[in-house]
Amino acid sequence: MGIVVCLEKVLKERGMTSKELCKLVDITEANLSVLRSGKAKGVRFHTINRICYFLQCDVGDILKFDGELGEEDEG
Repeated sequence: MGIVVCLEKVLKERGMTSKELCKLVDITEANLSVLRSGKAKGVRFHTINRICYFLQCDVGDILKFDGELGEEDEG
């Protein structure tokens, strides 16, 4: 996979719902859902910055590298 999104875990640890985070970050529920599922092809630094700010976490808390080259990059 390459990059793993751990946003769901951090939300639970903070006791925050995805709806609450959407309002704070100013992102649609659909876009946050795509990010949470790990299916996003990219994300703006501005969005990551706001997510980290409102969850009081580090980028490394929500994005992890699994040691693999992403599927679309192989071959």
